[in-house]
Amino acid sequence: MVIVGGGYTGMWAAWELLERGATVALLEAEICGHGPSGRNGGFCESMWLSAPALRERFGDAPGRALLDASSEAVSKVGAWCAAEGVDAWFDQSGYMCVSTAPAFDEVGRAAVEAAAALGAPERVVELSEADVRSRCASPRFRRGVGVPDFATLQPARLALGLRQRLIERGALIFEHSPVRGLRSLGAGRNGNQAGVTVETGGGSVRAGAAVLAAGPAARELPRLRSRLTVTSSHIVLTEPVPDVIAELGWTGGECMTDGRTLVHYFRTTRDGRILLGWGGGRLAYGSRVNGRVEVDPEAARAAHAALVRLFPGLEGRRITHAWGGPIDVSPSHVPQVGTLPGAPVHYAFGYTGNGVGPSNLVGRTLAALATGQPDDLTRLPLVGADAGAWVPPEPLTWLGGSLVRGALVRRERIEEDGRRPDPLTRALCAAPRAVGMHLAR
Repeated sequence: MVIVGGGYTGMWAAWELLERGATVALLEAEICGHGPSGRNGGFCESMWLSAPALRERFGDAPGRALLDASSEAVSKVGAWCAAEGVDAWFDQSGYMCVSTAPAFDEVGRAAVEAAAALGAPERVVELSEADVRSRCASPRFRRGVGVPDFATLQPARLALGLRQRLIERGALIFEHSPVRGLRSLGAGRNGNQAGVTVETGGGSVRAGAAVLAAGPAARELPRLRSRLTVTSSHIVLTEPVPDVIAELGWTGGECMTDGRTLVHYFRTTRDGRILLGWGGGRLAYGSRVNGRVEVDPEAARAAHAALVRLFPGLEGRRITHAWGGPIDVSPSHVPQVGTLPGAPVHYAFGYTGNGVGPSNLVGRTLAALATGQPDDLTRLPLVGADAGAWVPPEPLTWLGGSLVRGALVRRERIEEDGRRPDPLTRALCAAPRAVGMHLAR
């Protein structure tokens, strides 16, 4: 089997294929984990906060199966780290989604109701303002919801640990090998697909099937271009601030987000720092992820300002690191998993900023598809689902997306100040939903 892409999805698929006895060649344009896998915020999430959307899209029974599988994936990541001796700082201390203004006070309530309707009320729980502040006493925090099965980890440590264990297991990993072409070899004598050839600048690989796990770069393929957009997220990290963490009472290890659409996500680290990321970065034009999609000083400044607004005790404390990266955005806000028509090429992308946990589930699903061994994973509603909406060609996607992004930034700033946005801003923010795109979880 040949795998294109050395992020979490590709490496989890490689691990599962090795478990199934396959020979694996993995091709990565940079180094494994270089993309979003190695430099995200380290939230290892289930999909329970998306329960309302999953019920609406897939129905109760298929939605519940997917939600349970996503919870199992988080546990599997932690169990794999323990079994393989990879210290990725895995900590399953749960998650809170908190309101920071009256406009966001309904955040998460639909997920609480959906979990109860699906017979799992313990999966998403209501939190009062007192509950929230007992865990982290930010003056901005109001009510919220909790999801107990979320975890945190150090993303680069997991990516590099996976890479090392794959090499030790015999996977053939070719880094700095950007793929220039992928073609099906057509039908064999028995009518089955004969395989694929993947070409790089240094050679080619012929295999029985291919796993395409290229994340945002999937937008380069004409057959997939209308199924995703690419935006960006940016993170700032403080110097060690154990005194601030102690003053907040934030000692339980919970990771958190606020109730915005362009979400702020924040957590503590093992070495006593506070990390905050902002999912409101600029859109990429097509699949071009260089420039401000990777490093945007303006977005980093906005993230820093949000950090101090949420945690005033950080005023004057140093930011030691700031970075960004691309996000492959699915119109349905649900990862897309499928097979290209007429070719043994199995793809996955569209985690929309929530890939650390689901990538384990998706990697195992891709391995089952590639080996032609259907199981409970290949029957999950993710597999073969439509994109949810059609993404227009450039420059329309970039222009329209940039207008909507600007309106969301403006609306959420106004709402956090307790004011009502103007009609034009509200209309622009509603436009994605009107064409079938699902922005919020």
